[in-house]
Amino acid sequence: MNLFLFLFTLFSICVLESHSWADNRVRKFKKDFSFGVATSAYQVEGAWDKDGKGESIWDRYHHTHPEMIKDGRNGDEACDSYHKYKRDVEMLRELGVHHYKFSISWPRVLPNGLANEINEAGLEYYDNLINELLKYNIQPMVTMYNLDLPQNLQELGGWTNPLVSQWFEDYAEVLFEKFSDRVKLWITINNPTTVCFETYSGVLAPGINSTGIGDYLCVKNVLVAHAKAYRLYESTYKKIYKGEVGISLLLNYPDTFDNKTENEQAAEKYREFTIGLYMNPIWSKYGDFPLSVRNTIAKKSKEQGYAKSRLPSFTPDEIKLIKGSSDFLGLNHYTTYLIKATNKKYPAPSLEDDISVERTAREEWIQSQTSWLKSAPYGIYKLCLYINKMYDYPQIYVTEQGWSTTTSLNDRSRVENLRQYLIALLFAIEDGAQVKGYTVWSLMDTVEWNAGTSERFGLYEVDFGTEEKTRKARLSALVYKRIIQKKIIEKDWEPKYWTISISNKTNSDKDEL
Repeated sequence: MNLFLFLFTLFSICVLESHSWADNRVRKFKKDFSFGVATSAYQVEGAWDKDGKGESIWDRYHHTHPEMIKDGRNGDEACDSYHKYKRDVEMLRELGVHHYKFSISWPRVLPNGLANEINEAGLEYYDNLINELLKYNIQPMVTMYNLDLPQNLQELGGWTNPLVSQWFEDYAEVLFEKFSDRVKLWITINNPTTVCFETYSGVLAPGINSTGIGDYLCVKNVLVAHAKAYRLYESTYKKIYKGEVGISLLLNYPDTFDNKTENEQAAEKYREFTIGLYMNPIWSKYGDFPLSVRNTIAKKSKEQGYAKSRLPSFTPDEIKLIKGSSDFLGLNHYTTYLIKATNKKYPAPSLEDDISVERTAREEWIQSQTSWLKSAPYGIYKLCLYINKMYDYPQIYVTEQGWSTTTSLNDRSRVENLRQYLIALLFAIEDGAQVKGYTVWSLMDTVEWNAGTSERFGLYEVDFGTEEKTRKARLSALVYKRIIQKKIIEKDWEPKYWTISISNKTNSDKDEL
């Protein structure tokens, strides 16, 4: 076992088994470290057809396939944040967060997806939300796209149509023109893995199964669309408004099952397909998909009878466009997988067949209410160090990290998950990771896509059965507020009273929140 692997293993033991600091030092987040929470438009806004909003792929999918929703509750009403955004901002004030990551609904702003028709009522909603945030010194972290493609554009091919990059750039220009004077943190696209591989496997809206082909077309077009929006801001807005533009990637860490050579090779292969596929074109010196990924898919495509590789290639101009097209990495991280070599056969063509490895987890890892989500905090540490090593220490915002529970307000498993992941993040920062902020998914319970409201990720519980959509603070909300105030992780602290109130003080020492 080499020294690097030994240190990773030692850290894993400290965090996963002892659930405590590896030493007695008190580690603290810096004064300028930004704490926040996140939501997305379809998952919280509701008002799906109000005030000129167009239809999204999720509106169409859930209306035509209600059987796909675990508890039958779609996003038509969700948390009704379209009407209750001031209560949402009040909750942000209660928590004392520094930033709020939310997404803009593309069809709420451009009902048919194209910039020839702008819905002023939609712009006004986001205008009011942004102004309300700034009124209380909460920085808007605006995501331009989080899965809710206008249905009209899907009927033109959606993310598999190369023209989508131009449609997205036009949409971005509308947002930049309207909000750049107040928004300093922009995320172009959230979770390309979900946008492409889960969408084109038939699992998520619009329910199209085009594995191994449509998903790779989507990846290329998403990266080109992101880069076009980035270059637009860089050339027209950056000097004036001094903002930053990034992309948020879903990067769950693929750790090796053990130190056998074949399993280490399998894990590295998985990393290149799930991390390198998105990061290499932007952050590597070559500015392209990883060579091993290109070679693997080309070889498999030939064996499967295709005339050319199923992975589309970038033109020299596209490589130049994409390379360096991000001021920061938005890191969405939830769990860790253990990867080992396998002879198992997967349906072809598909990403799973192209990678051809087995994914598993430790039995002792704690399971959340979500089947795929297990707690392995050391993974975010290893991920940050891997990113440092491979991509030369990029600026990072953790733009999503969260845990699902039942509807109980007494969510101690979320509290434990939050603390342990923040401890791991402090270790990563100490060891060189350039992490500027951290964001909890999510501010409140949301419509979790096909899971409906059966999975609860919120710091605040939402009563979806009432017209008021009442929000109540969970224990985790109070603990997170305390972490933000103190900037340290207190292992055993709990509030004396189950109340939470607004305070303009940034460093309150009160236990009762």
